[in-house]
Amino acid sequence: MMQLRGKPPRAAAAVQTLRIDSGMSSAMQQLRHCHGLARVLLPGAHSAQRLKSNIPLASACSGLLSLRWGSYSSDNSHRGHNYFNTRVPKFRYVLTGLVAGTGAVLAYGFHHSKPERAAASVTQTSSLPVYTQDEVSKHSSLDEGIWVTYKGSVYDITKFVSMHPGGDKILLAAGRALEPFWALYAVHGQEHVLEILSEYKVGVLRLEDCKKQELSNPADPYSTDPPRHPALVINSSKPFNGEPPPALLTDNYITPSALFFKRNHLPVPQIDPDKYRLQIEGLPGGAVSLSLEDLKTRFPKHTVTATLQCAGNRRSDMNKVKQVKGLNWGVAAISNATWSGASLRDVLCHYGFGPEVAAKAQHVQFEGLDRDVTGTSYGASIPLNKAVSEEGDVLLAYEMNGEDLPQDHGYPVRVVVPGVVGARNVKWLGKIVVSEEESQSHWQQNDYKGFSPSIDWDTVDYKSAPAIQELPVQSAITQPAEGAVVDRDMEEVTVKGYAWSGGGREVVRVDVSLDGGKTWHVAELQSGKKGQQPAPPPPPGRAWAWKLWEITIPLPEGAQELELVCKAVDSSYNSQPDSMAPIWNLRGVLSNAWHRVKVNVK
Repeated sequence: MMQLRGKPPRAAAAVQTLRIDSGMSSAMQQLRHCHGLARVLLPGAHSAQRLKSNIPLASACSGLLSLRWGSYSSDNSHRGHNYFNTRVPKFRYVLTGLVAGTGAVLAYGFHHSKPERAAASVTQTSSLPVYTQDEVSKHSSLDEGIWVTYKGSVYDITKFVSMHPGGDKILLAAGRALEPFWALYAVHGQEHVLEILSEYKVGVLRLEDCKKQELSNPADPYSTDPPRHPALVINSSKPFNGEPPPALLTDNYITPSALFFKRNHLPVPQIDPDKYRLQIEGLPGGAVSLSLEDLKTRFPKHTVTATLQCAGNRRSDMNKVKQVKGLNWGVAAISNATWSGASLRDVLCHYGFGPEVAAKAQHVQFEGLDRDVTGTSYGASIPLNKAVSEEGDVLLAYEMNGEDLPQDHGYPVRVVVPGVVGARNVKWLGKIVVSEEESQSHWQQNDYKGFSPSIDWDTVDYKSAPAIQELPVQSAITQPAEGAVVDRDMEEVTVKGYAWSGGGREVVRVDVSLDGGKTWHVAELQSGKKGQQPAPPPPPGRAWAWKLWEITIPLPEGAQELELVCKAVDSSYNSQPDSMAPIWNLRGVLSNAWHRVKVNVK
């Protein structure tokens, strides 16, 4: 019997043993169930990977007596790539945003060794005590200890709470089940998080209370998310994050809305357009509340074609140098669309923005209507001069590609900030604040920032780096794919891709090589729909849309393998670096080195 904080448990220790005997069918069912509990599907895994826990398998399964009530296993699997490195941290480190509402956040100390694991055996017995929910509920303060339950087990996380970088949000689950809170952030189901939790296990929950929890747990907060196109490559299912296959990405200059990459941090909110209100604060006339109809009827409709790119686009290439923390985006976390809506400048000026405000304010903050369990909204901000500049072209968009915004892309209203990282283009926009300060949101202050390759999770100081706004010049090859076979009889190879630069800087050239960068060829740029007259050049500093490019090059004689490389140059003559190592950073953002694809010639 284990005694904690001087409070002897009321229930005697339960010995629960799985026996494989002549009744093979029933026993094998239980065995499979227990192995299932010791597994977790990781992003990018095609089969379940064993949970590396130091809790014996029989112990992990204790309290879960049969498949009859084994439905506690929630679907935290992702199709796509590994969201975080599966290396395990020491306990004093944890993911800052796991309870702060993000799927891509700080992860301190993941370079440390994995904890020792005890051998698991289905014939072992559990000597851990059995607790009732009433007993667990008494441990809901730092004085009494912080206990939580998860999938039939009881954990004393008191020591962990005091070291948690995410603050006191973790106390919301004190004395209760973790499932309703973790359901919002499916990254909790990943291996390293469950390993941390396993170290704090002190017992199992009484069977009757487990059944009650199952009945009382709220519905999946992602159950009302919209359907997605089946072609999308899924990097995370909850919250949903997906990108189109590269070959489809550059089939269209304007990306179809269904194939436009999707980056969500929280469940997609359900918003009634008739009840929708946009709040505006920080102007001389006081707070303003606008309906969707107000935005459509009071202000001229502006249309801008603009490319949005996630800060983590091409993170998978950076992972090849050294593992980083974040969604393992390929080359397609970027897309191009036509956006329509009211000009942010028009709206702010209409309600009193002028020199008096400009003399004090420096930022415009945005808050979304997507919220975590504590009511915290996704938030970001941009510099005031970008927001109110006539050349900034910032929109309060309610249309995408000529139709109402899709639900995944911010219906009914989102802010579109051309030339700026996707993280500042807040969806489901609920509030605008003209302010002297940047947004204090986690995603503005403690994420989406770049650091030196020498900075690790022990030394990182997020306050020392500015929030990413404009992105650097970027290009990537979308066809042919890595490992593709080129027919030697064709005598030539056609290479396709995209190029874009932040801050309205136009891409003026894309160079392509077949030999790893020894010799170069200049690609043909496309700045409009195929077959149509090329669009006139954008005004200087307002090149918001990407360029698609294509080139056909003779095959080098006798070549058996080609290393295709592309690099773009923008109107300020910025060019991409030749390798990833010098720009590597612990979050894997700003990944814009030469893109390399190896193909075989047969």
